[in-house]
Amino acid sequence: MLVLLPPSETKAAGGDGPPLDLAALTAPELSPVRTEIAEALVKLAGDVPTARAALGLSPKQDEEIERNAALWTSGTLPALQRYTGVLYDALDVGSMTRAQRARAGRRLAVGSALLGLVGADDPIPAYRLSAGSSLPGLPTLRALWKPALAPVLAGIDDLVVDLRSGSYAALAPVPGAVTLEVLSERPDGSRSVVSHFNKAHKGRVARLLATTTAEPDGVVRLRSLLRRAGLHVEHGGGSALTLVVPAP
Repeated sequence: MLVLLPPSETKAAGGDGPPLDLAALTAPELSPVRTEIAEALVKLAGDVPTARAALGLSPKQDEEIERNAALWTSGTLPALQRYTGVLYDALDVGSMTRAQRARAGRRLAVGSALLGLVGADDPIPAYRLSAGSSLPGLPTLRALWKPALAPVLAGIDDLVVDLRSGSYAALAPVPGAVTLEVLSERPDGSRSVVSHFNKAHKGRVARLLATTTAEPDGVVRLRSLLRRAGLHVEHGGGSALTLVVPAP
């Protein structure tokens, strides 16, 4: 089983790992696209006003541009330590046992606008680039990634649980992947899409799937696993699951 996570805009600073080595990352065949995007991002960092506009940053976030300028030279961290925010707080890798952390390392990966597909333990630098960003002089990120990344994702033999947000899933689909929608249910039975806590719920599901000793091989067994964990999960057919949570 592979659980595909979205990245986070916020990232931990620093890192004592060696500088970025594209050949050392998961799916090294993506190196040509990774190189093209990284070089464009470093070049963009040399023009701060244009970088702010392209990346949707304010002057108070110029540190993010400085991080991009140092993509090839800054220290790295394992991906699960680099990404931060609500989903990764709920995933809470730091509290896992050694055995759970080893399983998480095998089962988790992250969709990245810069690197395409990042393994849980891949050493990566801090950077700022979102799926919806447009880099001057390049096609859209979707146009760059889909031809290279789609075959890689389609070639995964294990069950894929795709928890990426819409903009990252659009970079390249995963045929047959299980998806998860989170709905909030009010006392009167009415439902709405969860927005604010969506990432937290997906982070908890990711933690469960990353640490379980079970090996679900399809959507039905995956639904059963989540239900045994006390989650209200519905399966209306196909590969889509719905997690229903009480309205706050």
